[in-house]
This record gives sequence, C-alpha cells and structure tokens, in this order.
Amino acid sequence: MLPVLLFPQFDPVLVHLGPLAIRWYALSYIVGIVLGVSLLRRLVPLAPRAATTEQADDFLGWVTLGVLLGGRLGYVLFYQPGYYLTHPLSILQVWKGGMSFHGGALGVIVAMALFAWRNKINFLAFADRVTVAVPVGLGLGRIANFINGELWGREAPASLPWAMIFPNAGPIPRHPSELYEALTEGLLLFSVMFLVSRRQSVRERPGFLAGLFLAGYACARSFCEFFREPDAFLGFLPGGVTMGQVLCVPMLAAGVALMLHARRSPVYTGLPDPAPAPDAGA
Repeated sequence: MLPVLLFPQFDPVLVHLGPLAIRWYALSYIVGIVLGVSLLRRLVPLAPRAATTEQADDFLGWVTLGVLLGGRLGYVLFYQPGYYLTHPLSILQVWKGGMSFHGGALGVIVAMALFAWRNKINFLAFADRVTVAVPVGLGLGRIANFINGELWGREAPASLPWAMIFPNAGPIPRHPSELYEALTEGLLLFSVMFLVSRRQSVRERPGFLAGLFLAGYACARSFCEFFREPDAFLGFLPGGVTMGQVLCVPMLAAGVALMLHARRSPVYTGLPDPAPAPDAGA
C-alpha cells in the first residue's frame, strides 16, 4: 500500500451534449457568478443602500465580461506575453485554461467603475458589496482546478496524511494546494468578509470591505504560494518568490490604503429609499 493518496481520476468534462462539452471549470465560473450576484442582491439593499436589486441583476453581464476578459488578458500579459505575442490566436482558446485572478480582479474593477458611473451610484459602496461575494467564485474555481488535476502543489513529505500523487506531475507526493486555496481564498475569506459586512458601521465607510478583501486575498494567496508549484514556464523569481506573490504586493498595499481611506472618510448615508408603490385600490 502506498503511504500517500493517489489523485482521483476525475473527468474534466461534466457532461457531453452532442458536440457540446460542459466542463467543470466552465461550470465553476457560471455557478460562482450566479451565486455571487444572488448574494449581491441581498447585500445592496442593506443600510446604507448602495444600489437597487434591479441594478444588482443588471451587473451580471458586466461582471461576466470583466472576469472573462480581465482574467484571460491578465494571464496573457502577466504570465506568457512572449508566447501569445507569437501565437495571438491562442488568446481565444480559453477552453485550454489560462486565467489570472489578478487580471480578473482588474477586469471586475473596471466593470464596477463603468457600471457605477453609468448608474450614478457610489463606486466604493457598491464595490464593498461585490467583494463580499467574490470569494464564493474563488472557492469554486479552485475546486475546479483540483478536479482538472492542475496547479498542483510542491513536493510534500510522504508522512503528510493528505500528500497526493498527481498523474501529470510525476511520481512524487505533493501538496493538494488547490484545496488549500479553496479553503483560504474561498471559505475562510468569505466567512471573514460576510461577518464583517453584517456591521452597519462598516458599511457606512465605503471602501473598507473592498480594502479588506484585497488585503485578505493577498495574504491568503501569498501563504498558499509557499505550497503551490510555480508555473513551469516561469519557475521561481529572484529571491525565491513566485509571480503570484509579486502580484499580491500591490494588491495588499491597495487594500490597506483603501481601509485607511475609508476610516477617514465621512459617513455614507446611502441612496434614498425607493418611493412606495402606488396603492392599487386608491
């Protein structure tokens, strides 16, 4: 008997519908965005109101584009710019993987800024509610990475009870770092964000929750990078750090700056309450 676990041979395709293949990875994005918007609908009306539930529904298309375009372009620019410069058509082959959270985050920020400007709502107050929901999608995405048997961890001692051999990573036992990220970037970060968001005094300081998310994600991701095998085409950067950790530095700085700014800003009173519907019997 082996002293370590063998990676379960999951089929990356959930179901085949004729020529159409529905993959776990794509499903995680769809479910994550739908659940996130459903949660956003419950968060925006809380005092002080940041938006209407109808506006939360309208944001679905905006956030989808932000995640997909930002995530893909971020991966292209941050991780393999040389390859995609010589193979530009490969940029469109998203079904082969290659999405960057940091790029997706920038895409969502742009989408939120444009959406807030168009709807004349407070950008930071709206961003606070959106970022509470983001870890839901992050956790699902990391579980999909695990199902795909990708982004595995560094070598682990065979004595580690959950050390695992990934079939595409050689015969050595490794950390299942995808699950570490699902627990920290997903479950733990969501728990913290949700609990803090329940306090009205926090919601009255636009930008604090968004800053908490940025700082919290940067810390969680940087920690997990110590167990995650860096991409083969990048390896370790000078000083033994990884690209993921480097990209987390400006995210952490921005998060701390946002929280400090929120603490010093005037109290946000929110959007005015909607006018009551006319009495049908009047």
